[in-house]
Amino acid sequence: MAELIESVEQQIIVEQQPTKETSQEVKHSRSGFWFGLIILLVIAIVTGAGYYFLSQLRDKQEGLGGEVKGAVSQQISDYQSQLAAIQSQLAAVQTEVGNKEAHFNNTVTDFSKLHGEKLDATRKELLEEIQKLQRQLGKTRGDWLLADAEYLLSVANQRLLLMGDVNTTMEALEAADQRLRESGDAAAYKVREQLAKDISAMSKINAADIVGVYADLQNLESQVDSLTLLLPYAGKNETVKTVPEAKKDPKDLIGQLETMVTIRHVQQHVDEILTPEQAQFIREQLRVKLEIIKIALVQQNDDLFQKSLADTQKWILGNFAKEKEANHFLAALEKLTDVRIRTQFPDISLSLKMLRDITKLRIETDKALSNTSAVKTENETAPAQQ
Repeated sequence: MAELIESVEQQIIVEQQPTKETSQEVKHSRSGFWFGLIILLVIAIVTGAGYYFLSQLRDKQEGLGGEVKGAVSQQISDYQSQLAAIQSQLAAVQTEVGNKEAHFNNTVTDFSKLHGEKLDATRKELLEEIQKLQRQLGKTRGDWLLADAEYLLSVANQRLLLMGDVNTTMEALEAADQRLRESGDAAAYKVREQLAKDISAMSKINAADIVGVYADLQNLESQVDSLTLLLPYAGKNETVKTVPEAKKDPKDLIGQLETMVTIRHVQQHVDEILTPEQAQFIREQLRVKLEIIKIALVQQNDDLFQKSLADTQKWILGNFAKEKEANHFLAALEKLTDVRIRTQFPDISLSLKMLRDITKLRIETDKALSNTSAVKTENETAPAQQ
């Protein structure tokens, strides 16, 4: 189109120049002028139409661009809102993760602290045990003898206070004194001096033979069935052996009757005949009373022991016949009434306390020996100075 405009302008310029052509050429130039003018009009029309269509196209593009821009902006706003929601969710998740992480860290810290405390306690116990083993391994024979003597004195105190066993207590005290003598420790001299006093005090005790008395009561309990009841009762049903008819003899029948029937003279009036259950109850009551006596003996309850003996004697006199077995039974019970099972025991715990403080005694002994050596040195140097 630019080339076409340039050609029209050149023709116009050519027409304006003066020429020496003929009139025919002038006509021809006028027709070219109109032709060019028409062309210019066509070009103007085409240009206007193009401009019009171009403006329409531009308007449509702007409308489409606005719609696209609105849709895009709407989508962008939607995306932004979704992104904001995602960011809020992400922040919530991060907060929750942070809380869980803090809780986990606190739990791990507490567990670590508790584990550390247990580990320290275990380490401390192990160190104490190791030190104890080292002390045990580092002990000399004298230390072992002192430890053995301490154990024997502890046993002696327990046997005397809890069980009243004088014999065992004496043996333990003597054995402890022997261990102290063999140890050769100078500090054990004071302990042995106290042990001599304790042994002397124990030798003056006249303690009851608890084991012997218990054995006597066991023997009496086994004799309960041999005692005869004061009142008659229906005895056990004896099985009678049948004798063949050919061998029956009157003398044999009389002998069998004598073994089956016992005739006993009773001095007092008989009001009733006991049943087997009543007879068994009387014997069982006697056994129960003997058991109470044994319990009082083991518990060293002197009052209960004496009262139970008197109650048992009264029960025998009221329910059993005064025959040989019953008299022997009563004599044995009367002998037990002279027994005093509770004895005032001396205090023998001082020697054990002294032995447990052997370190203090060693310090005192060392001081005494150093003072004695200092006095000897002064006495020896005094004549030399004179």
